[in-house]
Amino acid sequence: MDVNMIIANNILSVLREKGKKQMELADGIGVSKQTMSKMLNGARSINAIEMKHIADYLGVSMDKLMTIQDQSLEQDVIHTFMGKVETDEAREAIRMADKVSDMILFHKRVRVNGISMMMPVEE
Repeated sequence: MDVNMIIANNILSVLREKGKKQMELADGIGVSKQTMSKMLNGARSINAIEMKHIADYLGVSMDKLMTIQDQSLEQDVIHTFMGKVETDEAREAIRMADKVSDMILFHKRVRVNGISMMMPVEE
């Protein structure tokens, strides 16, 4: 589950606790119901200012809206695409593949940054 969905689920949970509807939240923070719908289905990121407005409107801390539950920690992008994994060996292989992909992305960023640092500075 990605961060947008974690935050959206946390907001939806607080809305249920408070007995409020998505439309009320949209009106309360000054966005359209379409924008709110996209935020709460994970199709649109929520920026820091919107997060603050949502937290204030719901009477909760921003931390509460951004808290990652223990069950979410086990799910990452690879798990989402691979589906349910039933063996320890398969879980370990997925973790290893995730680490390798992180290393590849890190080294790519280092290379790109290194190349840009070698370019002459334009004045």
